[in-house]
Amino acid sequence: MKINGGEKRFALLLAAKDSDYVKKVYGGYFNVFVKTFGREGEIWDLFRVIDGEFPDMDELHSYHGFVVSGSPFDAFGNELWIMKLCFLLQTLDAMEKKVLGICFGHQLLCRALGGKIGRAYGGWDIGLRKVSMVNNLPPCSFLHDLEKIPPCLSIIECHQDEVWEVPIGAEVIAFSDKTGVEMFAIGDHILGIQGHPEYTKDILYNLIDRLLNNNSIKRESAEEAKLRLELAEPDRKCWEKICRSFLKRRYN
Repeated sequence: MKINGGEKRFALLLAAKDSDYVKKVYGGYFNVFVKTFGREGEIWDLFRVIDGEFPDMDELHSYHGFVVSGSPFDAFGNELWIMKLCFLLQTLDAMEKKVLGICFGHQLLCRALGGKIGRAYGGWDIGLRKVSMVNNLPPCSFLHDLEKIPPCLSIIECHQDEVWEVPIGAEVIAFSDKTGVEMFAIGDHILGIQGHPEYTKDILYNLIDRLLNNNSIKRESAEEAKLRLELAEPDRKCWEKICRSFLKRRYN
């Protein structure tokens, strides 16, 4: 799939099925990600890794960057496609290819590269969350491309797992009162974000209802999450800027 053709090539490694709502309103999660991270003149390919679709190993060199999506699966699970995705991420790290992990992708990056992950000690985190940047940001080139990063940013969250310990050589970039590792980076080529910079409020509203209907969360948690969404807005523009700066700062 493409945006008007072009030379810069990226891949979305989709680790979730399209919900009926997202298919109806957005045409699928692929369109949600490309609208958030893509630009005219780029090629974006879709690989539904949850269904066993992976890029050809011989083609990895032709990509400038990769994005790993969220997923309803546990990043510490041992399903075949998850283990295969771990191997792919290890390969991309060795190649120093740009990899952006979102939620499940953030956790799986950590696992694949030697960190520790598991169930969140504080339980589910759903709704809008204030994320704080560390005082001394690591010397990542994509961060210095941004004129000014606010000390706190709001982001949409929806996860029950978390990063316990980052891999050796990784730097924690942001944290929250709920989650100790909201962002981490390895050099200029690995970035993990626990929240969902690509989510819109309506996508989360629908997801909250689905989690409530299948008894994954309690009604009180659902109502609290919706209330937080009604009271404030996520800093989508700033998150988009951070992610785009990371993906496009340097090409291998």
